[in-house]
Amino acid sequence: MESPVTFAVQDNVAYITLNRPQRRNAITGPLGVALAEAFETAQSNADVNAVLFAGAGDAFCSGLDLSEFNLDPKPEWMAEWPTIWRRAQRAIFACEKPIVGALERFAINGGAALMIACDFCVAGKTSFLHVGEVQIGMAAPYNLAWLRLKHSETVCARLALLGERIDGPTLTTLGIAHTAVADADVLEQATTLAQQLADYPNQAAARIKRGLRQTVDVDMEAYFDRAWATAAGGARPPPKRT
Repeated sequence: MESPVTFAVQDNVAYITLNRPQRRNAITGPLGVALAEAFETAQSNADVNAVLFAGAGDAFCSGLDLSEFNLDPKPEWMAEWPTIWRRAQRAIFACEKPIVGALERFAINGGAALMIACDFCVAGKTSFLHVGEVQIGMAAPYNLAWLRLKHSETVCARLALLGERIDGPTLTTLGIAHTAVADADVLEQATTLAQQLADYPNQAAARIKRGLRQTVDVDMEAYFDRAWATAAGGARPPPKRT
């Protein structure tokens, strides 16, 4: 079986790609495990200076694969799902290499959290980001965590409380996307930006990103725990196993 996430390194750029195009790269337990492993590898690989994060096919990510989550009997990985997904979020947070996200077509719910986590988002002009959990009465702990870490309360409220689809140009105005380009040019422009970051000498971009994180002084585990507990009505956070 093909891996649900592919990983390759070229010219000091790690290419991490969600690889379930037949399901619009919808999230499952195996995808979460592979995603964590990919970002952990990018972080530990001295040849990687930047990351290009994209989705195979014509979309970034459609969120959780409900056909898998609703199976009866449940998949074996279901019992470990909170821990699996926390590990993936942890790996992205801990990645000191600048991450450029290619927002093709859409990033929905859990997929939106992954795109918001990127340091730079190159969005298509008709692509959209949708933090839509509020519309179905669900919590959105990781969307809230990434939004609050990076953006103002006003921006967070617009995305998380209204649950609207936000297109590429509007994402740029809100400061969530770095730029909005023609839909057909998203991957090319994101790759160019990732290569630009990777080409700076002495891993300068990674060192500066590390310095920025240190000035914020965020305890990642505690931060995600608070976001989880708040969004989940005080429920205990997932175990911190890897």
